[in-house]
Amino acid sequence: MTDGGGVRVGQGVAADEVKTTTCYMCACRCGIRVHLQGGELRFIDGNPDHPVNRGVLCAKGSAGIMQQHSPAKLRKPLIRTGPRGSGEFREIEWDEALQTATGWLSRIRHDDPKKLAFFTGRDQSQALTGFWAKDFGTPNFAAHGGFCSVNMATAGMYTHGGSFWEFGEPDYERTRYFLMFGVAEDHDSNPIKIGLARLKERGAKFVSVNPVRTGYSAIADEWLPVTPGTDGLFVMALIHELLRAGKVDIPYLQRFTNAGWLVVEAPGAATDGLFARDGDGRPLCMDLATRSLQPAEAAGVDPMLAGSVELPDGRRARPVFELLARRYGSDEYAPEKVAARCGIDAVVIRRIALELAQAAFDEAAVVETPWTDVWGQRHERFVGRPVAMHAMRGISAHANGFHTCRAIHVLQTLLGAIDTPGSHRFETPYPKTIPPGPKPAGKPEHIVPGKPLPGMPLGYTLGPEDLLVDDDGEPVRIDKGFSWEAPLSAHGLMHLVIGNARRGDPYRIDTLFMYMANMAWNSAMNTRETIDWLTEIDPSTGDYVIPRIIYSDAYHSETVAYADLILPDTTYLERHDSISLLDRPIGSADAIQDAIRQPVIPPDRDVRPFQDVLIEVGWRLGLPAFTGEDGEARYASYADYMVRHERTPGVGPLAGWRGADGGSTGKGAPNPDQLRRYIENGCFFKEELPESARFMKHFNKDYQEYAVRTGMMPAVGPLTIQIYSEPMQKFRLAGQGHGHVLPPERHRARVATYFDPLPFWYPPFDAAHDRDRFPLHAVTQRPMAMYHAWHSQNAWLRQIHGENRLYISAPLALRHGLADDDWARLESRHGAIEVQVRVMEGVNADTVWTWNAIGKRAGTWGLSADANESSRGFLLNHLIDDLLPDRGEGMRYANADPVTGQAAWYDLTVRIEKLPRHAGGRTQPAFAPLARLPGLPRPPEAVAYGGRFGAWKPQP
Repeated sequence: MTDGGGVRVGQGVAADEVKTTTCYMCACRCGIRVHLQGGELRFIDGNPDHPVNRGVLCAKGSAGIMQQHSPAKLRKPLIRTGPRGSGEFREIEWDEALQTATGWLSRIRHDDPKKLAFFTGRDQSQALTGFWAKDFGTPNFAAHGGFCSVNMATAGMYTHGGSFWEFGEPDYERTRYFLMFGVAEDHDSNPIKIGLARLKERGAKFVSVNPVRTGYSAIADEWLPVTPGTDGLFVMALIHELLRAGKVDIPYLQRFTNAGWLVVEAPGAATDGLFARDGDGRPLCMDLATRSLQPAEAAGVDPMLAGSVELPDGRRARPVFELLARRYGSDEYAPEKVAARCGIDAVVIRRIALELAQAAFDEAAVVETPWTDVWGQRHERFVGRPVAMHAMRGISAHANGFHTCRAIHVLQTLLGAIDTPGSHRFETPYPKTIPPGPKPAGKPEHIVPGKPLPGMPLGYTLGPEDLLVDDDGEPVRIDKGFSWEAPLSAHGLMHLVIGNARRGDPYRIDTLFMYMANMAWNSAMNTRETIDWLTEIDPSTGDYVIPRIIYSDAYHSETVAYADLILPDTTYLERHDSISLLDRPIGSADAIQDAIRQPVIPPDRDVRPFQDVLIEVGWRLGLPAFTGEDGEARYASYADYMVRHERTPGVGPLAGWRGADGGSTGKGAPNPDQLRRYIENGCFFKEELPESARFMKHFNKDYQEYAVRTGMMPAVGPLTIQIYSEPMQKFRLAGQGHGHVLPPERHRARVATYFDPLPFWYPPFDAAHDRDRFPLHAVTQRPMAMYHAWHSQNAWLRQIHGENRLYISAPLALRHGLADDDWARLESRHGAIEVQVRVMEGVNADTVWTWNAIGKRAGTWGLSADANESSRGFLLNHLIDDLLPDRGEGMRYANADPVTGQAAWYDLTVRIEKLPRHAGGRTQPAFAPLARLPGLPRPPEAVAYGGRFGAWKPQP
C-alpha cells in the first residue's frame, strides 16, 4: 500500500519511491519493481503486471540488491602498467581510455579490419554489437551462443523457423504431456516454474530426460536418467515405435511439412538427394488426387508419402516420408538396440512412445476460433496435439547436439505438435523463413579497409557458396565460423577465438575486444592454457602473441587481469537496455512484446554503460552508422539510439509506440516520446495478437499479415517444416566432390558424413575417446540460485551455494569406497582435479556432475583470498580440452559439433579414484591469487545490509 508517498510493509514505511525496470540476474528478463528509500536501494520485487513473470521473482532477482552493492564493482577506467596477469594497472580518465581504444582500433580499421576480434558474452545487446562490428568492417564478431546453444537454435531454424528457449514456449495451459530434455534450473526459471505449476494443477504428465535429478527433474512425474550424449538415440527409438505403430499425423505431414516433397535418387550425381523441382524452382510432389506432379506448396494438393516416381527427365524420386520411415524404422533404432547405450530400459521407451501417441491422438486440444490459412481456406477451429517438448543445454553441449535437436523437432512434427494448441508454440517474432536470412557477410572481397561489411557478420548459410572461406577453402574468420569446420555456425564460435589467435590459425589478430566474457576462467575450455595464451610472448617481436586486449565488465572477474585496457561498465540498475525484437525479446505466443531497462539509480563511481561507450567509439572512429553528415555523433547515447536508430525504414530496436504520435506497433517513424511511454507502462510493451492469429503461424494468414504489417515477416506465404534439410544435402554433396565450391580434401569425409539431411545419431567425439581408461561421463549444470559467474560473488546467494561438491551415484561410490566429503581425484585425457564428493541417488550411474561457475580464482570478485569459492570450489573446465585428439586426420578439430561448431562441454569423460585424507583441505588445481585492482576496496570481513534503514523517516 502507499500512504503519504511511502510504500508500507506491515507498520513501517519501506520506500518513498518505486521504479520499474527489467531484471538482469539471468536471461529470463522478468519485470521488477525497485523500491528506493532516500534514493537508496531498499528492496526488489516482481512486477505483477509484467507478462514474463507476473510478479513472481526468484532468489537471483531478489538478490539484485547485493549485486548492486558488490565490492567487486569496477570503479574507473584502467590501463595496464605491469605484465598481464600481475594486476598492475593505473587509473585513467575516460578521455584517455577512449583515445587509447580509438587509436588502437583506428589503425586496424584502416589496415586490415579482420585483425579486430570483437566478442561479447551474455550481454543481451547483440543487435547493437553485431551492427557495430558490421560498420567497423570486421567479420570477427560473435556472442555467447557458440558455447551455449548455437546447435540447438540452428537446428530449429533449419527445421521449422524457430527454436526452443528464447524463440518458443510450451503451451502449459493445454498440453497433456510435457517432455523436457536437459534443462537446468537457471534457464527461463520463473516462466518454467509458473508453467510447471500449471501443469501440476491440471494433472498433465511431466517427464524429464536428464542425467541428473535436481530442480525441475525432481518434481517430474517421471525422471529418465539418460546417459549424456544419447538423448538423440532415445528420441529416434521413440520415432521408431511411433512409425511401427502407425501413430503419426498423416494430414499434418502432408499439408504442413515437406514429408511429401520428392527427393531425387541419382547416386553419384550432383543432384542426388536434392528436391525435384519444376521450371520455376518450386519443389514437387506426386498429387494423389490427380496422379500428377504438382508444386508441393500449392493449394489443395494431396501429396503421396511413399513410393517411387519417374520424373520428366527420366530420373527417379521418392518422398521424404519414405526416406524417414526407412531410416527410423530400421532395427538400428529399435528400443532393444538402444536401451543399454541410453541408460533407459526398452520397456520404458515403448511405454513413453505409447503415452505420447495417446496424448496426441486421443486427447486433442481444441480452440474454438475460426482461422484462415495462407491459401485462403477457412477453418472453423484450431485442433492441436497436446504434447509439448522443451530442451536446452543438456542436448546442445554435445558434438551430436545439432542432430539430436533436429530429431526432437522431427518427433514433434510426426505428432503434429508444432504451434498447435497444447504443443510447442512460437514466440513473436518467430517463425522466420526456414532458415531465416540474412546470409553472413565476411567473404574476402567484403573486407575492405575503412569500409563497413555489406551485411551482418552472423547469419545462415544455404550452401557451400555462402561460406566465409578464401579461394583455397581456408577460413576467413578467426574463430573459423562459417568455414568447412563449422558451416552452420549461426552465432559464431567465441570459445575458439583465443586459442586460434594464439596458434595463428588461420592468422594472427591485433586486438581482442571483449565484453562480459570471462574467457580467462569459467567461460574457457582448457582454462590453464587459455591463461597461458593470453600471456604468451611472441619471441620474434617480444610482444604478446595477442598484442592488445580491451575488456569491458562491471566487475573484477578473472579476465580483467589479462587485459590491457579496462572500460568499466555499469550494473543493470544504472543503465538503459533494449530487449529488442531485433535480438532476443520477451516474446510471447499470444502477443508481440519487448522491454527496456531504465536507470533506477545513478552510478556511484566513474563508470559508463558499455553501449554508450561503444557508440562513442564508433563516432570517434568515423563509422558511418554512428557519424552524422556534419561529422558529429549521430547518437547522443544508447537511449537515443534505442529511439532513433532504424535498421530498415520504420523498424528499430523497440516495437512499441512507434510513429510520430506513438500509435504504431512494430513499424513506424521514430517517436521521441517512446522511452517515456515504456517507462509509464512498467518498462515493457505488449500488444495481444488477434485470437485467430495465435496458432499455426507457419500457415496462418491472419498472423502473417499482422507480422508483415509490424515488420516481423517479409511476406505472407507457407513456411513448410523441413523434416529433410536440402541445405544439409548441398553440403554433403560438396563433401562427395560435387559443385563449384568444394572443401579442402582433408575435410571432405567429415562434411559428407555429418551433413546428413535427416537427423542421425553418432557417439560424441570426445566421449568416445579411450573409454576403457575414462569410463565415466562428467557434466555441469547451473543451480537455480545462480547464473553464469556473476552470482557466486553475491553475498546473499553465496549462502546458498558457497562451494560445490562432485556428485556421484551410490553404486559408483560403493565401487570406489567413497562417502560424503571424501576427497577424490578426477582425471580426464586433458588434466586432473582434486575435489570433495557427495553421494546421491538421482544421477545416472555412470555420470558424475557438479554445479558450474561456483569456483573462483582467489583475489577476484571482491572475495577474500581464502573464500570458500576459491579454496573449496572448483570447475570441471580444467579437464576439458578445446581441441580433439588427432585421429589420423592430419589436424586437430575443435572439441565441438561438426555442423555448427557448438562447444561440446558435456562430452567430457573421466576416471575417479579415492584420495587419502587431503592434507591441504582445498581443491586443486589452485592458482596464485590475482592482485587487487587499484581503487577497489579490500574485501569486507562481513557483509550486512539494510540496518541503516531502520531509523529512516520519509521527508515531509
